Amino acid sequence: MAIEVAPATSARFDDVATVLGPRNPDANVCWCLSHRLDSRTNRELVGPARGEFVRELTGRPVAPGVLAYDGGEVVGWTAVAPRAELPFERSRKIPHVDDLPVWSLWCVRVRPGHRGQGIAHALVRGAVEYAASNGAPAVEGYPVDNEGRKVDLTMAYVGTRSLFEKAGFTKAADTDAVAGGFPRVLMRRALP
Repeated sequence: MAIEVAPATSARFDDVATVLGPRNPDANVCWCLSHRLDSRTNRELVGPARGEFVRELTGRPVAPGVLAYDGGEVVGWTAVAPRAELPFERSRKIPHVDDLPVWSLWCVRVRPGHRGQGIAHALVRGAVEYAASNGAPAVEGYPVDNEGRKVDLTMAYVGTRSLFEKAGFTKAADTDAVAGGFPRVLMRRALP
């Protein structure tokens, strides 16, 4: 069955929670907010308030990301948003290539039991399509350049250079960022 990718709107919040939320509602898990919020706000937003913040994000005109479905079952998530709205805008480790109002794609998550089936590839393509449909001139990602070596699953959310290359991205710059012991690179795909 083909993987379908759709914006993470408020009507799909329960699916967002399935992919990103904790088993224990009071737990302080990421909810894919650590690169969406400044560090102070991220620290202050705890427990169930994190999920409520994401619920609010799904109600905005531009969804905070996209979801992947396999036969109606939610199987993955990718965060994508205008870089100007994110801490990446002020990052000292992730450079600006130019002044284009690019979108950033920074988190790719596939649910356990569904990995190795091409879902991450569908998510990246779907995130690019969503950014394009909202007028993005280009999309950037900041994956690890792991040269084919295994990436620890706790750090795999940033993606790999080869994942982005297979989606039509090219390396635009080196960064000073590291994830899981691997250097991160700035990958970019221009949009028509």
